[in-house]
Amino acid sequence: MDLVFFGIQGSGKGTQAKKLAAEFGYDIFEAGGELRKIAGSGSELGATVKSYIDQGHLVPHEIIMKVVATAIAARPKTTKILFDGIPRDDAQKKDFDAVMMAAGRDFRCIHFLLDADEAEKRILGRATQEGRADDADTAIIRRRMGTFTGKTLPVIEAYKVAGKVTEISAKRPVDEIYVDLQKCV
Repeated sequence: MDLVFFGIQGSGKGTQAKKLAAEFGYDIFEAGGELRKIAGSGSELGATVKSYIDQGHLVPHEIIMKVVATAIAARPKTTKILFDGIPRDDAQKKDFDAVMMAAGRDFRCIHFLLDADEAEKRILGRATQEGRADDADTAIIRRRMGTFTGKTLPVIEAYKVAGKVTEISAKRPVDEIYVDLQKCV
């Protein structure tokens, strides 16, 4: 069964995804990384994606969903996929659900719970340690968190109503969180 990871920026979902993939053989679909990979593929879709990225524009929803469908189709049905960074809003949820249903893939969602203050502290710490300029600007951090709260939380709530969400507290050490994640899998 495939997994969809949700969590406010700084919740550690990327770290947990890597650990889970290494232990259980999940193939990670990270939206930004997948877009960059397709942009470099030389395909017609790749050229379109590359033009948006090169101009610093957001890749339109329709193209993102083509990338998702292409990525799913390129993987054997036996490959378990861990989605990180999609779906981010109601429109993506609707299309993501349709793509997954058409591909005959079932999924569960994991929501890494972390309050905004703690998330901001982690992101600012990460910016200092890793030299990530976009993580050093509190206005940008808060804007991203606002997008998560306004657009992604309703998606999580809809999946919760459907019985597809497991919540894990992310306000603990990485290894403790991972033990809970292993139990979910």
